Formats: sequence, structure tokens, C-alpha cells
Amino acid sequence: MPENRIKIGVMAPASRIDEDIAKRVDALAAGLSVELHFHKQCFLSHGHFAGDDPARTQAFLDIANDDSFDALWFARGGYGSCRIAEASIAGLNAVARRKLYLGYSDAGCLLAGLYKAGFPHLAHGPMPSDILRPGGEAAVARALAYLAGRAADTLEATVSSEIKTAAFTMAVLSQVLGTPLQPDLTDHILMLEEVSEEMYRIDRFLFHITSNPGIRRVAGIRLGRCADIPPNDPDFGQTEEEITRHWCAASGIPYLGRADIGHDIDNKVVPLGRPRPS
Repeated sequence: MPENRIKIGVMAPASRIDEDIAKRVDALAAGLSVELHFHKQCFLSHGHFAGDDPARTQAFLDIANDDSFDALWFARGGYGSCRIAEASIAGLNAVARRKLYLGYSDAGCLLAGLYKAGFPHLAHGPMPSDILRPGGEAAVARALAYLAGRAADTLEATVSSEIKTAAFTMAVLSQVLGTPLQPDLTDHILMLEEVSEEMYRIDRFLFHITSNPGIRRVAGIRLGRCADIPPNDPDFGQTEEEITRHWCAASGIPYLGRADIGHDIDNKVVPLGRPRPS
């Protein structure tokens, strides 16, 4: 492998992917300065999960602790990252700290824990499974461009070297708060998005998030897209932005407007912390 090629390991910390996803993403990456390696664990099935907890933990460590890999790319979300996060992070070595980690949704549990542990190269952004969305090649290409060279045009437009940022799915961040995975987000711009949750649940998540003493130290909140919202019966009577404004006002956290992130093909990359060169 030429020295200038970036070697990216892919593992599934939660739900599995089909081998067809790996083939399509490999084809999209052909000709780029990257080499993809999909860990065989991605295709395991153990009830809801891509292999049992020990198998998923070991796959994470296989890639993270291997000096031949430059980056670890989470294959998809779903559910299950929280079950392996503490054990996985505890098993990491010095090599793992030099890698770039990219993903979002349920993978936010691991990103949060890694950020708390001081890992410097972490980002919320598209995953291989996004290729299943109509037009999803654009999202995957954006992720590959970031993994290969931290391409500036992949970043959410408000990301700046002047201020720290973080991004999470609301449900995931809400569940992380108060656990050993909760990172210090003091003075960060916090970006939040959600998918497939009723308005009352979005309201509940934001109540919990903005009530947390640590979150009340953020510099402000930006709202990403909330997609595929099921109907509320009766109608909740507020939009996701009105809900966010309400809880920001109640908690004293500045509301800073919208963010270009979400469970969709336009999902932009948000580094945890400040953008760093490759």
C-alpha cells in the first residue's frame, strides 16, 4: 500500500450491516487515496446486535489498537454502543489516541466517552450505512473526503477554529448525561438533531439535556434537522425549533439557530472540539 494512502477500519458498535453496503462503499472509494477494511464483525447477527457484546468490543479494539489503521469509521447506528463503550475505551492503547473516529447517531455514545477520555480526533458525520438513503452516495463521499484529508468543505458551515463544537443525536446525548461517558462540553457550541421521535419525546430530551449542570456551561445550542417525526396525538402544538427555544430560554442557554446536520444525506461533519489538521 502506498504510504500516502489512508487505511480506514470499519466496525459496527450497535446493529449490523449487510455485505452489500460494504461492496457499494468500496466501489465508491475506488480511485480515492483510501483503503477500506470492513471488519467481519460488521456482518454478524446476535439478536438486535452485530455480534454479542464481547465480539463488538473486540472488533473495536482490533482496529483502534492496530497501528496500521489511520481511522476508525463506525458502520451504522441502531442501538448497542452503550453496552460496549466503557469496556472498549478502557482497553485502548496509545496508538488508539492518534486515530480519527467518525460516526453519529448511536455511535455518539462511544464518541462521547472517547471525548471525555481526551481523544483529540473525533467527529460526528456520515457512516457507510448512509449509502442506503436515496442519494446517499453524497453523504458517504463527504465522509470519505473528511477521513482522507479533513476536507474543509465537508464541515458544517458554522464550524470554526475559534470555538469548540460538539454534535449528537438528542436521544443519545440525553442517555449519556449522568453516566461515566458524559464529556465536558463547557464553552462548546452544541449541535443537536433527531429522527423518528414524537414531539413530546423531543421535548422530554431537551428538558433533560438543558437541565444538566454540565450542559448549562455550553456556549450555545444549534438545532439540526428532526426528521420522520411520527404524529403526536393530540398535536403537540409546537415545532422542534419552538421546543428548543423554550428549553434554551428556561435554562439560560443561548439559542444560536439552525445547524446543517441530521439523519439524511446532507449531514455535515462536526468535529468534537476544534477542527484539527490531518
